[in-house]
Amino acid sequence: MTEIQWMDEVLKRKDDFIKDLQSLLQIKSVLDEENATEDAPLGPGIKEALQFLLDLGEKDGFKTKNVDNFAGHLEMGAGSELVGVLGHIDVVPEGDGWSVDPYSGVIKDGKIYARGASDDKGPTMAAYYAMKIVKELGLPLKKRVRLIIGTDEESDWRCVEHYFKHEEMPTLGFVPDADFPIIFAEKGISDYDIVQKPEASDTDATIQLLSFQSGRRYNMVPDFAEARLVVHIEPQEIIEQYHAYLENKGLEGSATRQGDELVLTLVGISAHGAEPRNGKNAGIFLAQFLKELQLDKEGKKYVKTVAQFYNHDRGELFDIVYEDEDSGELTINVGVMRYTKDEGGRIGCNMRYPVTFHIDLGKSKIEAKLKEAGLHLENFTDSKPTYVKKNDPLIQTLQKVYEEQTGENAELLAIGGGTYARALDHGVAFGALFPGREDVMHQKDEYAYLDDLLKATAIYAQAIYELAK
Repeated sequence: MTEIQWMDEVLKRKDDFIKDLQSLLQIKSVLDEENATEDAPLGPGIKEALQFLLDLGEKDGFKTKNVDNFAGHLEMGAGSELVGVLGHIDVVPEGDGWSVDPYSGVIKDGKIYARGASDDKGPTMAAYYAMKIVKELGLPLKKRVRLIIGTDEESDWRCVEHYFKHEEMPTLGFVPDADFPIIFAEKGISDYDIVQKPEASDTDATIQLLSFQSGRRYNMVPDFAEARLVVHIEPQEIIEQYHAYLENKGLEGSATRQGDELVLTLVGISAHGAEPRNGKNAGIFLAQFLKELQLDKEGKKYVKTVAQFYNHDRGELFDIVYEDEDSGELTINVGVMRYTKDEGGRIGCNMRYPVTFHIDLGKSKIEAKLKEAGLHLENFTDSKPTYVKKNDPLIQTLQKVYEEQTGENAELLAIGGGTYARALDHGVAFGALFPGREDVMHQKDEYAYLDDLLKATAIYAQAIYELAK
């Protein structure tokens, strides 16, 4: 059999690939529980994006299945064993400050810009076209291959939970939703709320904190924060102090009078919560300023709790600093902050812990520290780490493919991000961000290099063939 030139096959389909990817990117598939229905359990945009890919698959001759609009799959081949490729079509909210329409898929300077271009619609479309190439070449397969489409990866993973209750688990597989070369270890992920119960506050305080809010997702560094204050003195001095603080920190924001209230806003830099230091947490920076004011007792307690996380994102506050050789450091992102004087406060945290960390011990330490401070731990969730041995045949096959397609060494990586690999019994994350490329997932002006997506498609096509032949 003549050696297959995978990249040549990708380039033959380049125009169709771009057209289909742009169509998918133009669907605003953000979780929308307010408008969810029985027929669209995660909102109409997510249902539309899922159906778009299933319709595309049906047109191209794949067996397709919609699993109650929580997930779906496209399948080819025959055999008792199943190779799974798991991507997702939901995206995080677009956030503020884009220079282009975040749902346009506009192409500039070799990059395609949109929310989801790199996380994860671009890589999912690369995996789809990889399957399409293998199918259209009529290559003999001994296993079935299934592209599984998730719809709730950015939130609670209800999609894969529902899917695997009703559908079979792949024998092995990979996830196109992280970094190349190959991720063999992923940290555990735990979300939890630090809760400050409402108590009667001192009404004669010079300044009262009416409300504080920042962030939309536990796994994002918040890029905007707002605090509303009632100030029983001339507020001009506070306004001037705030402007000086912003200037000193190199940040943007505003201080405006609205009736009896003083409203402070702050603009940070969003980033993926797996590494909080890649962003500037707007909520923490605003709390840092507020903790120095003469606030009411409960307001002061809340902002001091938030402010403590400034430069303390490695578990220092809970005595759970931890690192291992394979998967690195424990990290904590403060993603969602909400306070009102009547309802008390919540701080939503996203913790990524190394594969050898004992999460039960970590949880008990967090609870003990919070109890000391008169705070409570609620809504604790835990997604265990995932790990595949370096000499596993799955790893060795993907290493071979990556090295043949790129000419580069297929180094094995460990990450703090959580991919669908942890939903598989036997799977790893495999691309599509190449070494040296900036990670702009969850950021404004998210983009992917078109050449990179095309190269990833060639890698995935060969990988699918090698794993299923």
